[in-house]
Amino acid sequence: MKLYAENISFMVDNVKIINDISLQVNEGQFVGILGPNGSGKSTLLKSIYKVNKPQTGTIMLDDLNILETTSKKLATHMAVVGQFNTTSFDFTVYEMVAMGRTPYKKFMENDNVHDRTLIHAALEKVNLLHKQEQKFMLLSGGEQQRVVLARALVQEPNFLVLDEPTNHLDIKYQIQILSIVKSLKIGALAALHDLSIAAMYCDYLYVLNNGRLYDQGKPNTILTKTLIKEVYGVDCHISKNAVTNQLIISYFPMLDDE
Repeated sequence: MKLYAENISFMVDNVKIINDISLQVNEGQFVGILGPNGSGKSTLLKSIYKVNKPQTGTIMLDDLNILETTSKKLATHMAVVGQFNTTSFDFTVYEMVAMGRTPYKKFMENDNVHDRTLIHAALEKVNLLHKQEQKFMLLSGGEQQRVVLARALVQEPNFLVLDEPTNHLDIKYQIQILSIVKSLKIGALAALHDLSIAAMYCDYLYVLNNGRLYDQGKPNTILTKTLIKEVYGVDCHISKNAVTNQLIISYFPMLDDE
């Protein structure tokens, strides 16, 4: 499915957090949103998956108007891996992942064979099948994030939204998580903080700064020393991986008077 967001603005107490942002994600495309803390990445994503209601703009998933459809119907097409997925309830890992099947069920309906097959496969994919009976709250932050991805996978989504999906993850699992997303071959929109990781996985990038769209394009085109200095306020060296030919961004230490 194709996502198209046009002229999205969201404000709190008459202060615009994001201002007139448009973007699109084609079917099968992995698109990244970059920008420093406070640039509006999470606010934009929350508008796209209906946590925030923007004051202006239109958001379409194919011919489905996201802002006008029900959350349950949207969940049969779009899955979300958010930044904060804490729960005060004593659920097991299996139970947390099984919640991804909720949009397809009637009230109190039990899991069927298809549900259990999907849950087993998703836990295996994120390497947590051996912890399916453990309590979610007792897992590490990185393990919890992988459970949340597994929950998204069992929704069988046509589109995936990810808000800083590699937070709390060791490098192995950063690569694993994004490789899984890439292998799904569905539209995906992710807010990312690691520019080298973004260059490795994303087909297209949108860069936000101060709530506005600063630049957009393919990683090799827009990730320049000038952009990184102007948006992030740091100096860097950009090279290419000798094996993959993808960008590697190395940062210089900041002097005390900078």
